[in-house]
Amino acid sequence: MGAAKNIWAMANAAEDGANGNDDVSSQIPYSTSVVETSLPLPLMIPRIIELCKDLFKNWRQVDDSLFSVERVSGGITNLLLKVSVKEDTDREVSVTVRLYGPNTEYVINRERELLAIKYLSAAGFGAKLLGGFENGMVQSFIYARTLEPSDMRQPKIAAEIAKELGKFHKVDIPGSKEPQLWVDILKFFEKASTLRFEEPDKQKLYETISFEELHKEIIELREFTGLLNSPVVFAHNDLLSGNLMLNDEEEKLYLIDFEYGSYNYRGFDIGNHFNEYAGYDCDYSVYPSKEEQYHFIKHYLQPDKPNEASISEVESVFVETDAYKLASHLYWAIWAIIQARMSPIDFDYLGYFFLRYKEYKKQKPLTFPLVKSHMSASV
Repeated sequence: MGAAKNIWAMANAAEDGANGNDDVSSQIPYSTSVVETSLPLPLMIPRIIELCKDLFKNWRQVDDSLFSVERVSGGITNLLLKVSVKEDTDREVSVTVRLYGPNTEYVINRERELLAIKYLSAAGFGAKLLGGFENGMVQSFIYARTLEPSDMRQPKIAAEIAKELGKFHKVDIPGSKEPQLWVDILKFFEKASTLRFEEPDKQKLYETISFEELHKEIIELREFTGLLNSPVVFAHNDLLSGNLMLNDEEEKLYLIDFEYGSYNYRGFDIGNHFNEYAGYDCDYSVYPSKEEQYHFIKHYLQPDKPNEASISEVESVFVETDAYKLASHLYWAIWAIIQARMSPIDFDYLGYFFLRYKEYKKQKPLTFPLVKSHMSASV
């Protein structure tokens, strides 16, 4: 598993190069430890403590009894643990240990994530990166609650998300600025279309998917959205409620988990976020109304004076977003096929594929005329 260490070295080198810093002490620590994610928490705890002692010198002499480890979250990709340490009688320090889900390298570019995360952290986004290991990373603990899908549609919270996303899109990440949407979708498609399932029921369901039709839809949508000239920004690409945290007392919102982050089309990032109002259950009856989308877009474009946002620009972003929400459905639908085969997490990924693809087919005949009408009026 030396590849992970090499990627981490590249990330450290990228940061030092950006800062003009050759001081070895500035390097973020790395451990060759592997923590098996399938272990029950009681058996995992000693390994997590050992990992933390390996990474952080000032904890090496602390007795194991002064550590506490608890599960914070377990989405459908990663496992998050809160590790708290009583360094002395008065002070307790907490960190977050993020364990990558097994086989996530099939759908996540870890090198891209690590090369970007430090620049995003320096710009004030997410938790601070404290250390890395073979199958995860350690970050500062954020004292905030994770949002629920229903939170995102509250006007005040929606406005804050829009403002933060606008700032996020202005961060400059060194390297190629080429949008990765269609590169990633076609990579997913290549993997998804050549799978074989061990379970007969899953294999039978998988064989009902028309990959020829799916490929045609990808190519058609790529050409169609290309007509919009959507700005390319460094995008989060996975702005669901689970990747948003809010400290209610301080009224501070955090965007977290940048593992799908890349340069991408602005419309995709916003459209994908709107799709996530539906949650994992894919309840698209709660997709934001045009009024709710305008509210979001105005705060995205003009965070300080949203009512002064140009109506024509708001409408343009609205249409751009509506087109790219279709790409979001294809992206996560195809992603789900791969996860259905590779992920050990108990989640109906194949069912998720069909829900997302069904919504794509439902929305396509509504979105295409809207976009064409807007483009005709803009000529």
